[in-house]
Amino acid sequence: MAYTDDAVKAKLSSLNETQESIVSVSQWIMFHRRHADRTCAIWLERMRETTVNKRLTLIYLANEVVQQSKARRKDDFLVAFSPVIAEATATAYKGATNDVQDKIRRTVEVWSQRRIFDKPIQEAVEARITELDKSRSGKKGGLLGGSLFSSGPGSAAPAELQPLVPLQLALSKATATSTPATSTASTEFEKLTDPERPAPTPPVYAARLSALLKSLSRVESAVAESIQTRQDLLEGLDKLLATNRAALEDEKTQLSQLQERREAMEKRKREVEDAIMRGVSTAETPSPATDGEAISYLNGRSTSSIEPEGPKMEELTPPPTETLTPTDTPGVGNKEPMQDPQPLHHPNTTALPSQPQHSPSYPTSTNPLPSFLPQDPRHAAHFSSNSGSGAPAKKRKLDVEFEGFGAGEDAMDGLDEDVAELLRAESGGAV
Repeated sequence: MAYTDDAVKAKLSSLNETQESIVSVSQWIMFHRRHADRTCAIWLERMRETTVNKRLTLIYLANEVVQQSKARRKDDFLVAFSPVIAEATATAYKGATNDVQDKIRRTVEVWSQRRIFDKPIQEAVEARITELDKSRSGKKGGLLGGSLFSSGPGSAAPAELQPLVPLQLALSKATATSTPATSTASTEFEKLTDPERPAPTPPVYAARLSALLKSLSRVESAVAESIQTRQDLLEGLDKLLATNRAALEDEKTQLSQLQERREAMEKRKREVEDAIMRGVSTAETPSPATDGEAISYLNGRSTSSIEPEGPKMEELTPPPTETLTPTDTPGVGNKEPMQDPQPLHHPNTTALPSQPQHSPSYPTSTNPLPSFLPQDPRHAAHFSSNSGSGAPAKKRKLDVEFEGFGAGEDAMDGLDEDVAELLRAESGGAV
């Protein structure tokens, strides 16, 4: 059968819900894919004119055609159905029973899953169905009150793009309305202006012209609405673009500042690390000292190799007995004077540096006996013999404050008379 408008209408009229009928008509339509635009326009007209129960069959026919075209990579009908599929789906969905609406929704979901149409077209189809669901009193959107075709929480548009979503949906709707109307009006115009076609009778010609004028007027309004919607969308995009450009400049400035700060901190970090390494090197390796500094350093016992100075120890030399007991006491004068013991030294201590000794000066006298003792020639001869023999008779030195003790006065002065007499008697009895 040759392709004509009447042939397409006849095929659509004979269509039923069986799988064989849908496949047979779809194959004939795809065979004449050169007339895809005209076929889609007739299909949309049939969708508007037919009953509610027949519209679901037309949706199934469109589904078969577009899926076969997608599988065969023939885009003729995909391009032709894209402008009219949103309006046609909304027409079939509106006023249908719940069972029919569920079948239409499942078909639209299949288109989305298999990506039959471009994303804007698919969104336009879903938006039209969502609007119809919201308009019904008993149903607020899809299941659980959300969008019927939303795939999850991530499908929502960002807040920055929310103002553009209604504009894009309006544009898709306007385009879906204006494109098939423009195609239909262009076809009618070519028929009436074709010189090869025989001219109809004046009444028929006037009726066709009147229909063409109405069609052109309707298409003109649809195209004007599409233009206005597109301009609004472009203005929104321009605002979004300007906002992002300003934010881009601010981010570039922040990036430059952050890079400068990072470089400054890296430089300061290197300086601190170098200072730390110099300090550690100085502590581990002391700088060379001069000879004078080395001598004073050693004398000061400041090196770890020289042991610290030991504690000062008092000499344990006992005082001579003659300072406490007179030499003419029995058992004392015949003993040799005690030798000063050598000072004790700790075996682990080093010799202390020589210190100047400040010994108190004592008055010297040729008389070996103290002035407060009675002078006796025998005692003097005894001491003289001891000193002449060369024996080192060392005496304990008296402190400076006892200098001149008893000189020029009686040694017994101030004592009790009985004690003084007893002492004189003892001194005389020792001879």
